Amino acid sequence: MVASYLRPAELPTALEALAQGVAEGRPRVVVAGATDHYPARVGRVADEDVLDISALSGLREIAAHDGGWWIGAGATWTDLVERPLPATFDGLRRAARAVGGLQIQNRATIVGNVCNASPAADGIPNLLALDAIVRLISVRGERRVPIGEFVTGNRTTVRAPDELVSGLFVPDQVGGSPAEPGTRATSTFLKLGARAYLVISIAMVAAVVVRDAGRRITAARLAVGACSPVARRISDLEAELAGQRLQRGIGDIVRADHLGSLSPIDDVRGTAGYRREAALILVRRALEELAS
Repeated sequence: MVASYLRPAELPTALEALAQGVAEGRPRVVVAGATDHYPARVGRVADEDVLDISALSGLREIAAHDGGWWIGAGATWTDLVERPLPATFDGLRRAARAVGGLQIQNRATIVGNVCNASPAADGIPNLLALDAIVRLISVRGERRVPIGEFVTGNRTTVRAPDELVSGLFVPDQVGGSPAEPGTRATSTFLKLGARAYLVISIAMVAAVVVRDAGRRITAARLAVGACSPVARRISDLEAELAGQRLQRGIGDIVRADHLGSLSPIDDVRGTAGYRREAALILVRRALEELAS
């Protein structure tokens, strides 16, 4: 059977195509920027039915929406960098500047990075720290899934073959609790690679911290990527940081046992032991950076 390529202009058409592909036993591959899809298939026969959503209207929006921020499925990394956003997005914006070169950033999408579900995806630790929610739609209806439940393993997610991820919702308040008067949220992102640019991460850390007027931490979210099949939140450390003053030396709180949930591997970029030690140092540095 000859592979087909569709690039619809309307969302209902796209959803019908996904449903039809499942009914016919040939689920369509969804692409937007396709910066990972096609390079991964060099030298292979193009035998997959593709649904390109890059022409769908309204999916490239990044905007304030219902107590948070909406990032549409077509929004690129460059769109994110150029959009004025609160300080809680500083970490994600830093990751955006580290995703490939400018050509990739202009084409690749934030949602595509999530759906690709690579253990080294730079966007996922930041979105975990931001408590992002994934919105899935199909002809059957809509559902919303926390990003920590959406990515289930190395390049696997809970998305059904007839579903389309229409975008991500990032709530204003980290942890979902109302902000206390005078609180301020800040964030950062650090990654370690074999070189400075155009590099796959050996280890990376995203951190979001909310502090009050007296610099007391009221909420903290930290996530480590490239050190497990999926990025992981460091929940024990988050709980221990609550109530601490955000000041120089805060990184000394971080201990090796805080990273016990990580399961790094040995590969060409580094050993498991090196990754674990690198993650420990990056978490400490991230907190010190936010304290300064």
